[in-house]
Amino acid sequence: MNGGDEVAEAPPGPPQPLEWKFSQVFGERTDGEEVQEVDIISAIEFDRSGDHLATGDRGGRVVLFERTDTKDHGGSRRDLERMGYPINRHPEFRYKTEFQSHEPEFDYLKSLEIEEKINKIRWCQTTNGALFLLSTNDKTIKYWKVQEKKVKKISEMNVDPSKPIGNGGIASSSNSSIGKQYLANGGDKYDLPRNDFSIPPGGFPSLRLPVVTCDETSLMARCRRVYAHAHDYHINSISNNSDGETFISADDLRINLWNLEISNQSFNIVDVKPANMEDLTEVITSAEFHPGHCNMLAYSSSKGSIRLIDLRQSALCDSHAKLFEEPDAPGSRSFFTEIIASISDIKFARDGRHILSRDYMTLKLWDINMDSGPVATFQVHDHLRPKLCDLYENDSIFDKFECCLSGDGLRVATGSYSNLFRVFGCNLEITEAATLEASKNPMRRQGQTPSRPSRSLSSITRAVRRGAEGPGGVDANGNSMDFSTKLLHLAWHPTENSIACAAANSLYMYYA
Repeated sequence: MNGGDEVAEAPPGPPQPLEWKFSQVFGERTDGEEVQEVDIISAIEFDRSGDHLATGDRGGRVVLFERTDTKDHGGSRRDLERMGYPINRHPEFRYKTEFQSHEPEFDYLKSLEIEEKINKIRWCQTTNGALFLLSTNDKTIKYWKVQEKKVKKISEMNVDPSKPIGNGGIASSSNSSIGKQYLANGGDKYDLPRNDFSIPPGGFPSLRLPVVTCDETSLMARCRRVYAHAHDYHINSISNNSDGETFISADDLRINLWNLEISNQSFNIVDVKPANMEDLTEVITSAEFHPGHCNMLAYSSSKGSIRLIDLRQSALCDSHAKLFEEPDAPGSRSFFTEIIASISDIKFARDGRHILSRDYMTLKLWDINMDSGPVATFQVHDHLRPKLCDLYENDSIFDKFECCLSGDGLRVATGSYSNLFRVFGCNLEITEAATLEASKNPMRRQGQTPSRPSRSLSSITRAVRRGAEGPGGVDANGNSMDFSTKLLHLAWHPTENSIACAAANSLYMYYA
């Protein structure tokens, strides 16, 4: 201190919890409006830049949205802030285009109907201003190209604008010197030989060549390739490789590797099908490529384990490089233990160091360098444990919730019932645990006390939490849970704190 005038700056405190605000909604339904089954959103995905968003629905359609609030200046929101542009408005998207990706089919060999529902969407690398993406239903993957095409229009016809126009859009024969002497079929009125025809000096003033202009553009979606007949079971995942050339598709028992340019051949890299199907104990539930290493991918199973495999080890990756699983606490097993342990979704963090997994009750964050257990566990709806019997009876216990991470890896999010979703801080300095509702007032169901992420939850902790929360079907704030409205699909913007989530046929967007 110098004469008491200068005061030492206090060390920076922990980051403040984010305050989430409503941004936009697409497809908002009015009170009492019945939702059509085909309109329910079944997939959401941001592209790598965050400037485009794609959704798929149960009717087999893919809808694209594009960002508008940074389009005028160019560059990302963060770059604009760095250059001094005032960014006062929240992120905004607008409808771009939509197309029918899949149609309902029928497998005549197995007598099975194949739904048109879009299971997953993945963006591919952009080339020459065109957008590329993969979409899949239960059996067939399609590679789409969406590009602006110039619409050609004839702006000037073969007509003299100074003369009256007939019904056919041509100068009438009474006013046209051509019409007086020549017929429409190419002959002339006086049967003169064609070689005697001569053009008068100055030509025919009413004869003009049509002019084609390209003032307007329209978006055209074209299916470039179809990857079919490679899966006997329903496809649950597709994932792009960082090499930009290959991708994987996974069903219950196999994972196949494809080249984007080759649609009639794929390589089976994981096969967990036993020789006798009666010996089957687990199935593949989700798979994803590492974001930076083209030789590494992870897949999860219905037993709650995650396997990391290295494609350099062997052509068929029967053995894994690492196994991530959390052993059950002694004496905690029950009839529902294995059901709720099944992992429904996994996501790599952007840096490739961590994997986020979602099972029925929890989110778990794993460090790929530490396979002894998760580094953090987040309880999503622990108050439903007493209701597992009812959830099993109405099949809600088999709902598959997705999860996502923020671009900086500091926060994670996932959905729940009553159109709620949870956002957790996964850093020791960020202890927030927000509960938000997919509505225009997201903070209406905000939790009272944020809970810290824990290394693992002991049975004592679980017992205390059950006692502190309300009876089954009621959350910690006394709000009843509606199991018919579930928020299964959501996505986090790759560079900003912005979340898109689907509540039935409505797409809600929030920012912080």
